[in-house]
Amino acid sequence: MQVRQILEIKGSVLYTIAPDKKLHEAVAVMVEQDLGSVVVFEKGRMVGMLTFREVLQALHKHGAAWGGVPVREVMVTNPITADPYMDVDQLRRLMIREHMRYLPVMDGYTLLGVISFHDVAKAVLEEQNFENRMLKAYIRDWPEEEKPTGGQG
Repeated sequence: MQVRQILEIKGSVLYTIAPDKKLHEAVAVMVEQDLGSVVVFEKGRMVGMLTFREVLQALHKHGAAWGGVPVREVMVTNPITADPYMDVDQLRRLMIREHMRYLPVMDGYTLLGVISFHDVAKAVLEEQNFENRMLKAYIRDWPEEEKPTGGQG
């Protein structure tokens, strides 16, 4: 399975915010849309990524004033990205190695979507369920005289 296939299953809705917006505005979007991240866009280009990790760091650093901090000050600039043709196993290794729960998927300079570790787990589970159903159907339809007995040979 490739990253692009996970995006097809997930859908292509993207939530973005401008870097000059305040952190409380980004958190409002994240809460309203039940998101763990938003992509930071400026002049039609991705310039960063904001996840709940950065929000918590800002809360710790700025205390009660966290909401007034510009997104630009806390976002991850130049985030690691995934390629749409990357294999899901490569993606999982990358996400684990870099401690990334959310990864933007880029095709050149075009943002295709954001993949979360949850999206990856769900896609792998669905793929395994499909393979299990196919194997069970194959065994069920196996000609009687050729069915394995499960005994010793």
